Amino acid sequence: MASCSPLPLLLYNGLSLHQSSLLSLSSTKSFYCCFHKLFPKRASFKLRCFSSITRSMEKFTEEDNLTSRRTILGLISAVSAFGITTNRTNGAGLPEEQKPRLCDEACEKELENVPMVTTETGLQYKDIQVGVGPSPPIGFQVTANYVAMIPNGQIFDSSLDKGQPYIFRVGSGQVIKGLDEGILSMKVGGKRRLFIPGPLAFPKGLSSAAGRPRVAPNSPVVFDVSLEYIPGLELDE
Repeated sequence: MASCSPLPLLLYNGLSLHQSSLLSLSSTKSFYCCFHKLFPKRASFKLRCFSSITRSMEKFTEEDNLTSRRTILGLISAVSAFGITTNRTNGAGLPEEQKPRLCDEACEKELENVPMVTTETGLQYKDIQVGVGPSPPIGFQVTANYVAMIPNGQIFDSSLDKGQPYIFRVGSGQVIKGLDEGILSMKVGGKRRLFIPGPLAFPKGLSSAAGRPRVAPNSPVVFDVSLEYIPGLELDE
């Protein structure tokens, strides 16, 4: 007589379907073997009952696994969303002196000795670091980081605070005129400080907000900007 494993008897004697679904369904043969040996006259009836239970268990297991996968995907999405939110508020709420910047104290000292360039429009700039990659053609998308300040150095906007670079189409009016012009003559990998006069900045100004100073209409602003990447252009072009 074949030996009877206790596993199928446990399945038959009252484990919940959820608990049973965690056990191997291969035990069905062992269960029927044992039941047939113990109750030969009722084996056919019990086989039909057990087959029905087995099908239910298989369906439940499949649904349970699907639910588990959905739950796991939901948790992953929630964690990812939390991580994105955290990154986007990387510098929010920090004191002014602790906010991330593109030009630190050492950079500020070196910048004092860098010659100022003035363009025909009145835009002025100093190169913090000259890039070695290509310059962006008009109409191309660019990926850049920026720190926008009023003349006294207070930050009113920053991609570093948001935790991700800014992507826009250069030369197409998607940003203020001074930033558009200043980026067009940069090279990938470069960093530049732009001194943007009022007419090339915010004609209507920007209202103040929590942790952000007001920008008066047509007032000058300062942008530190780094050109990170130009999709579609390689560094050796």
